[in-house]
Amino acid sequence: MNIEELQTFIEVADAGGVSPAALRLGVPKSIVSRRLIRLETDLGVQLLSRTTRGAALTEAGITFRDYAARVCAEIDIARETILPTGPLRGCLRVALPLSFGLTHFAPVLAEMARRHPGLSIHTYYTDRFVDLIAEGYDCAIRVGHLRDSTLIARRIGPIYAKLVASPAYIEAHGSPETPDQIIDHQALMQSTEAWQFMDGENNVSVRPQGRFKADNGTALVAAATAGLGIACLPECLIVDHLASGALIPIMTRYPPPTAGAYVVRPPGQHPARKIRMLTELLIEYFGEDPHFAAVPLPGRLDAKLAS
Repeated sequence: MNIEELQTFIEVADAGGVSPAALRLGVPKSIVSRRLIRLETDLGVQLLSRTTRGAALTEAGITFRDYAARVCAEIDIARETILPTGPLRGCLRVALPLSFGLTHFAPVLAEMARRHPGLSIHTYYTDRFVDLIAEGYDCAIRVGHLRDSTLIARRIGPIYAKLVASPAYIEAHGSPETPDQIIDHQALMQSTEAWQFMDGENNVSVRPQGRFKADNGTALVAAATAGLGIACLPECLIVDHLASGALIPIMTRYPPPTAGAYVVRPPGQHPARKIRMLTELLIEYFGEDPHFAAVPLPGRLDAKLAS
């Protein structure tokens, strides 16, 4: 058994089959299959159940996947410990939000890959809350107000939000003037969350009601522009709609509190160098952009990083 076989098994387990794992790894399917066979032979147990639709983890495979991920992570840390300088190598596994991870964070990760050709970067875009330790990720980029956890967080920039509605909704239903009036309106929400607003120095919490819910910010923007209700959304998602007038800020005397964008990682004495360098790159780009509003096109990214 070697590290290459473990990494291949993790990719097959996460991708759900040999073919998608081979595409991720950039090797032929035959090599992936041979590595899996060698690993299962060494262990003396079947890790994957092959079907015409892909590969599913056996009970033993589910257990072994977490151990394999931890072993690969420890080897990456050991490599960086004995080689504290020089090119980055190994694999960086990052979970990112889907809502604007593709537009705002993906170009920065592409720049990270360009600068460090010896580093593999595997990204997973989802608005689902990812368990970094159980699912084997090195770090995640999260936005909003962080939940209490044992994870270590580094802020990379502020996130501002606005309460908005479409002109059609306001014409038909009016708009709330104070937080307590929100209960009289259709709210567009992710689940059953409370909304927070600032009344001077005081934080006011309200629990809105609404019939339209989505676990994705872009979907809530679409619902808001369609006139389905009021929404509390990050400015980076609605900057174009605000400029065009498709959405209008409401209840501006009570702004939502400033949130943030963070790199979070599992607890440990020192972050891996690849995580430190990603964090520094994100701060370099976003630290002076208070609204996360501009989409980082490659030309702008290169210019900013070169300055």
